[in-house]
Amino acid sequence: MSILTSDCHMHSHHSGDSTAPMEAMILRGIELGLKTMCFTEHNDFDYPDSPDGPGSIFLLNADSYLYELIQLKEKYANQIQVLFGVELGLQPECVRKNAVFAKSYDFDFIIGSSHVCHGKDPYYPAFFEGRPEEEAYREYFVSILENLKKFQNFDVYGHLDYVVRYGPTKDENYSYEKYNDVIDPILELLLEQEKGLEINTGGLRHNMRDFNPCMDVLKRYRALGGELITVGSDAHKPEDLAIHFDRAGQVLKECGFKYYCVYEKRVPHFIKLS
Repeated sequence: MSILTSDCHMHSHHSGDSTAPMEAMILRGIELGLKTMCFTEHNDFDYPDSPDGPGSIFLLNADSYLYELIQLKEKYANQIQVLFGVELGLQPECVRKNAVFAKSYDFDFIIGSSHVCHGKDPYYPAFFEGRPEEEAYREYFVSILENLKKFQNFDVYGHLDYVVRYGPTKDENYSYEKYNDVIDPILELLLEQEKGLEINTGGLRHNMRDFNPCMDVLKRYRALGGELITVGSDAHKPEDLAIHFDRAGQVLKECGFKYYCVYEKRVPHFIKLS
């Protein structure tokens, strides 16, 4: 069994890009021996229409989500801790909407993520068309810094180098060293704002060599004094829950972390990496 027993990034049918029943996710977590799992359903205001449908599919019905979560939380209380989270898609134009939404519910945990960069999601090839891959990656990192300067009501930044999952060569030509001039200011501002960082194991499901962010970014965050780190599979179906957690636990230790965090009522609780 992995030394990591908490998965703090997952999606069920309440997210626009998942059809997984919430109860099936919980039963899988119990089967894996998890002690804690936190649902972090998507909410992306002003998400652009895409080839897959209208952007409105990423507007979360938080009342419906919370109603089901409370029922299942109580049903399985003796077997696993189920927490109430959200993954907020950050854009400078959505600051007020996100601020109101974040204060409207008693979330345990809020992930801040960049899915849309200046009107386009790197998930779609159009973000990369007609320009070098490096230019696209750099624009994405610059947009994260823009978001951090405008919105701070979140706990950790999710999949910091998400853009790399979908690049033409993915992480073949990507490294922290190549982009440290744009990544370091992000890490420094996260530390200044007392925000955490997520290690997201989903990158390996996208034929990458490393997690999001890559190991050298995690090392740099730790070297700068960062200690707030959460672990999430980014699972959208039960079989991906806690995937690659064995490797993630070892990576955290190699990067110098002694603990990882689980947020409850927006407060980080530190769990020792044994």
